[in-house]
Amino acid sequence: MEVGTVTAAEASTGSRTMADMALLAGEKFGDRPALKHKVGDEWIDVSFADLAACVRGVAGGLIDLGIQANDKVSILSNTRPEWTYSCFGILAAGATCVSIYQTNSPQECHYVLQHSESKAVFVEDAEQLAKVRAVEADLPDLELIIVMEPSGDIGDAVAFDDLLKRGERRSDAVDERVAGVSLDDNCLYIYTSGTTGPPKGCMLTHGNYRRVSNMVEAQNTLETSELIYLFLPLAHAFALLIQFVTIDLGSCIAYWEKDPQKIVPNLMEVKPTYFPSVPRIFEKIYTLANSVGDPKEIEQAVEVGFKVRQMQEAGQDVPADLQAAFDEADKQLFQNVRNLFGGNIRQCSTGAAPIAHEILEFFYACGVPVMEGYGMTETSTVASSNRLDAFRFGSVGKPLPGVEAKIADDGEVLLRGDNIFHGYFKNPEASSEALADGWLHTGDLGSIDADGFIYITGRKKDIIITAGGKNITPANLENGLKQNRWISQAVVVGDRRPFLVALITLDPEEVPVFAEQHGLAPEDVPESEAMRAAVQEAIDRVNDEVGRVEQIKKFKILPQDLSQETGELTPTLKVKRNVVSEKFAGEIDALYSQ
Repeated sequence: MEVGTVTAAEASTGSRTMADMALLAGEKFGDRPALKHKVGDEWIDVSFADLAACVRGVAGGLIDLGIQANDKVSILSNTRPEWTYSCFGILAAGATCVSIYQTNSPQECHYVLQHSESKAVFVEDAEQLAKVRAVEADLPDLELIIVMEPSGDIGDAVAFDDLLKRGERRSDAVDERVAGVSLDDNCLYIYTSGTTGPPKGCMLTHGNYRRVSNMVEAQNTLETSELIYLFLPLAHAFALLIQFVTIDLGSCIAYWEKDPQKIVPNLMEVKPTYFPSVPRIFEKIYTLANSVGDPKEIEQAVEVGFKVRQMQEAGQDVPADLQAAFDEADKQLFQNVRNLFGGNIRQCSTGAAPIAHEILEFFYACGVPVMEGYGMTETSTVASSNRLDAFRFGSVGKPLPGVEAKIADDGEVLLRGDNIFHGYFKNPEASSEALADGWLHTGDLGSIDADGFIYITGRKKDIIITAGGKNITPANLENGLKQNRWISQAVVVGDRRPFLVALITLDPEEVPVFAEQHGLAPEDVPESEAMRAAVQEAIDRVNDEVGRVEQIKKFKILPQDLSQETGELTPTLKVKRNVVSEKFAGEIDALYSQ
């Protein structure tokens, strides 16, 4: 069977649940590369056969150590091959996989481990092991710790390689467990990032993920010969779905080097065909590209590129003078942007947070189509997406096949389908609120156009209602500000206040450049008049696009960027507005009292 002669759906493993997927992939795809990871300076391939053997070893080892069907087993690790072996191994043992972000504090790890009633936890290394050791005395359900990369004294924890050895003698038991898993059994507990309160454990079944995988495969979002570069945390629903579909189709995933500074170098080395990301990466590349050339020339190049690619897509003849302008723009700009992604990109996907349509148009013109999708943990990752053959920038695409969408009377987006979760673990009140009247109430505000494209206009809880009664969506202003080269994050505030203000953080990678350009020490940049002038210019540009009542009147440049480590960002780099508002209440009050 030649790649490309069948649809993606026909080429899949045909797995019944997510528990048998990796084992079936090993049989079907054999020596084909399943995973790539870097060891030293070399990218190492792991075949599907070896992946399946590791998964079987993990499952057998867990069974040998007493893990029962439907027990909860957590993973606390960066995205790496062992995360994949552990996840599929947990599922093949008939257990439920619980994901924990590698950036979580010991207290946050404790919350998930305790709330989920996890019997075991996989930890990446000594750093993650220390987090669990700090709280394990208050975890009565926790019986077992497995260390992927052991160093030093791990006490009564089990080394990952020893787990695999234990599994060798329980192969028959694995087959029995896999056969016993049903579509209604819980596959994953994924805890929401908690932008508005304590995380809630979404219960997602094997049926949810098998069906959403089918939806994605049915519209050929990923192809059978794909090479995917993955830096997203596998603890997050977005990365998990990409992994499931990739393994199901016999494609290959290359894992990052656990260093944000190496994402672009990794892309250039791996040369992927598909790159899933969150908006921040595209925003940074966009601002960098627009900072090193003449803005007017770049704008004209993008206009030409966008027009020509749309004509090519429609099968129209491109006039010679327009083609010549396109070729020149390609030589001067487009090919350089494509090379930052490795030069082989067929498609990128973005989700988890809003992205400005200007950025999408820029990359499309450059030949790096970035398709925006929409979903939540509660929709088993995705509910709608733009596709290469059906997209509308500014929208989040059409519902996936099998998903229904409608707009409630108050503007809230409601969803229904086989991918919708079954509720929050041990939280019936929140479950009933989210799943009222047979529909998932997303908390997002939006609209649906005549062609079925969904547009998200804001979050119900994020809408700012000024003292004058005006409803304002802060994301539109914030996205505009983040297109500035120097700005990393922008948080617009003004609920029940007389006007809008903004908290601004600077991009730490760009601060030294600004400092050199203006003869400043890097530490003096945030308080400098030069930077205040640059930020004011960005705010003026955004204010020009909106009415007076929606304009930002004052701003404060914070001394440090927002981060996961300091608690202001989620692992997918969304701002926790409640945390920022509480943490910088003094700065906000000062802006209104000046």
